[in-house]
Amino acid sequence: MLSELRQFFAERSVLEVETPLLSHSIGTDPQLEFFTTEYCLLPQRQTLFLQTSPEFAMKRLLAAGSGCIYQIGKAFRNGESGRFHNPEFTMLEWYRVGFTLPQLMDEITELFAALFREQSLQKTQRISYQAVFISYTGLDPLVFSYQDYCVFARENQIADAVAICGHDHALWLDFIFSHQVQPYLGENALCLVYGYPACQSSLARVNKDNAQIADRVELFINGVELGNGYYELADADEQNRRFDRELAIRQQEKLPVTVKDQRLIAALESGLPECSGVAIGLDRLLMLLSGSVSLDDVLSFPIRRA
Repeated sequence: MLSELRQFFAERSVLEVETPLLSHSIGTDPQLEFFTTEYCLLPQRQTLFLQTSPEFAMKRLLAAGSGCIYQIGKAFRNGESGRFHNPEFTMLEWYRVGFTLPQLMDEITELFAALFREQSLQKTQRISYQAVFISYTGLDPLVFSYQDYCVFARENQIADAVAICGHDHALWLDFIFSHQVQPYLGENALCLVYGYPACQSSLARVNKDNAQIADRVELFINGVELGNGYYELADADEQNRRFDRELAIRQQEKLPVTVKDQRLIAALESGLPECSGVAIGLDRLLMLLSGSVSLDDVLSFPIRRA
């Protein structure tokens, strides 16, 4: 699989890069937990972070003029272990300078066609988040109605969503999507869900023609989420505001303190080229390619035996 991935990008003149696993800063996403370690350069000690993704460092390379790049490397997320999760995992991430999100989706489709040529996947499916959400729930994800969401939760035996999500639209969408939509996506096919609600914009740009949605895509096969891609946000001020909002949420929920990546902000200020990028979990991908039912089947040493 790794050989085929490298051949795919070599044929397209995409440069393989390597960025640090240890960093002075980390992402601010309240949904992600991270690992820290102590860097001892006596007489000083400093906390460093194990990266949850190479994204920020790769964007610094893009801003420095690297051109199109990809990376295959380790990422770390605390508190994640199970059939589809291991706290240490392998990630493929790539960025295409000058690509729009639809062009990136085309390339994702080409990559999966090459990797799954022996599995005979059905034709790639492309559907907007709004359309697929309405199809499986009857709820419009772009219009938040707390009462309607509560009624839906009770009627579908996910009543604990009310206590978990409160009046947070993004949390409601995550909860309902994972329980009532995702399991049905991509039956023997790659399914690309695009146009996520703007409240779930993450590191993607808000769509220039429709401020209710973000230029974001997620990848699914047989109900398994494999990756997340964006038409990348290049506005340093907007990125800084998003970081601050997430830091405020972390503080409100008494989550571990993070350090905002000022070097990424500086890189965006210097100028990030127009680009789209995507990250894919390779352990999950290998699990599907090999017909396995759990990550344990494709990892030499999952965390309980590491």
